[in-house]
Amino acid sequence: MIFIAPADPSLEKYPGQAFKVPLPDGWQVIVSGKALVDDIKKANDQDLSFEDALTKLLQTDYTLGRPARTDPYHIDVVQTPLTRNLGARFEDLRDEIKAAFADEIPAKESVWMKVSMLYTVMNIVSRTSNRYFVGTPLCRDPDYIKLNIEFTIDAFNGAQTLQRYPGFLKPLVRRFLTNVPACVARATKHLEPIIKERLRKEEEYRSTDWPGKLNDLISWLLDEANTEDRRKDIVYNIVSRVLAVNFAAIHTTSVTFTNSLYYLAANPHIVEPLREEVQACVEEHGWTKAGMGQMRKLDSFMKEAQRLVGVGGLVMSRMAMKDFTFSDGTVVPAGTIVHTASYALHHDADVYEEPESLNAFRFSNKRVKEGEGYKHQMVAQDPSYALFGIGGKHMCPGRFFAVNELKALLGHVLLTYDIKFENNTGVPPPHWDGAGVTPNSTALVMFRKRAV
Repeated sequence: MIFIAPADPSLEKYPGQAFKVPLPDGWQVIVSGKALVDDIKKANDQDLSFEDALTKLLQTDYTLGRPARTDPYHIDVVQTPLTRNLGARFEDLRDEIKAAFADEIPAKESVWMKVSMLYTVMNIVSRTSNRYFVGTPLCRDPDYIKLNIEFTIDAFNGAQTLQRYPGFLKPLVRRFLTNVPACVARATKHLEPIIKERLRKEEEYRSTDWPGKLNDLISWLLDEANTEDRRKDIVYNIVSRVLAVNFAAIHTTSVTFTNSLYYLAANPHIVEPLREEVQACVEEHGWTKAGMGQMRKLDSFMKEAQRLVGVGGLVMSRMAMKDFTFSDGTVVPAGTIVHTASYALHHDADVYEEPESLNAFRFSNKRVKEGEGYKHQMVAQDPSYALFGIGGKHMCPGRFFAVNELKALLGHVLLTYDIKFENNTGVPPPHWDGAGVTPNSTALVMFRKRAV
């Protein structure tokens, strides 16, 4: 966890509300409290820009590709066809989950198997997500799986490297001091033949709706690339966007799933209520999107596990495009990056009763009240919960896919395995790097196939 003290006398009269943090390339400001968070949510992009903050923090022009920033039509794809087709493609998702777990965690009924969790989870999540994105056999190709995991890490590391150099040097830094170009080249090797075959089919049938067209991310991106400008350098444009969607999907889902497994292994008393719910929902609805929607206790448990740890201490990053004045009088100058303190919010005793303790059904218990059925879901806008953003138009567009995938993954574990920590140890401490946090990468979880 990071601890921040006021660094500017002008901010000292707002203790716990606004703090300056020195970084190598400038100051960043962290705010907390409902009033200031609401100021960020209400601000327009001309005052506080999400896109410009992302461009600076992730160096997106050099990591995810400039076209993906200047014309981010892949976000429209995530919001619409990727989300809407989840029900139609859920059987594929389920099939890959079964196959991936059988390969990665081939536990037997009679013997406990020790599994190094984080990297195993990344392999499973990469396979499962890409079954939906690009289909078989590519989603099972070892190099393609490894590539998408490595690209997530290389893009983060590359952004940190690029931030240290002035703009005119960044193209050279990207080429010689980051692994991003090598990742793009590897992705192109895998994806170019598929993209060119789709383009050939379009030419053959003189239509984007040709017989046998596959219902996947590549098709959805090609459908959205429906102008002359978007068709320029089409292979790179599609490849860079497939990488960008994987970048967003694999990291957060892997962290969330690993945290959930750690809390499940450390709290055996919650296994049976969750298992009973999953079994009942599957018996009634099958392994479907509708079935996932009925798993309220599972949704609550995952949301609570992420409340305790999360994927970082800060969210809602914005860049001040001009001097911006908050409602309490705090002024941040143009060019400043502003964040919200999510970890502090999630551990605030005024917001959560016993905030340091796991209450697996904290949120599902709230949903039994009339009119509260949707409000406390993991995907819902909630001013007290910040995993996908506290609210507003910049909430994560892929959260519906992510949460349904997570339920299917965790539901499979509950019905297929018994899990525990050796010697009944508690949740291993996560690794904090500044404001970023990842689950413990060396912890082992023990799996045994359930006798059913």
